Amino acid sequence: MLNYNYTSPNNLDNNRFRSRPLAPTDYGPNPFTIDINKAAMNNDTFRTALWTGNHLQLTLMSIQAGDEIGLEIHPDDDQFLYIESGQGVVQMGNQRDCLYFQQPIFTNSAIFIPAGIWHNVINTGELPLKLFSIYAPPHHPWGTIHQTKAVAEADTNHY
Repeated sequence: MLNYNYTSPNNLDNNRFRSRPLAPTDYGPNPFTIDINKAAMNNDTFRTALWTGNHLQLTLMSIQAGDEIGLEIHPDDDQFLYIESGQGVVQMGNQRDCLYFQQPIFTNSAIFIPAGIWHNVINTGELPLKLFSIYAPPHHPWGTIHQTKAVAEADTNHY
């Protein structure tokens, strides 16, 4: 059996994220480890790029009760969402006005969104929906932080 119990300076540094909120910064494209569950739970911004590399990006998101990510499409990016906490509905479809796929989502749900598919996530719960999103390739510029959905909607700076 392989032993994965090792220590590196990077792992020791990440202990600081285990009990307090993240410092809003993008750690890519450097090697990096983190307790992603706690990072997602501690995030209070609509979107924060936590790690951006040349071919992959991870963002943390917090969607307020009754709010939504907003209907969008990424022509060239596959996207993966993981729901850390909360409940909602995911909608997807080939056309903006034909979202034929609709499923309830909840804590521990994984959502796979192919490039070129319209999609939206709606928070149907009473608490913020905490999640992380992985884009391949990156969708937002390095260091992106959107404190609110309104700030995100006003930002046209994405790939």
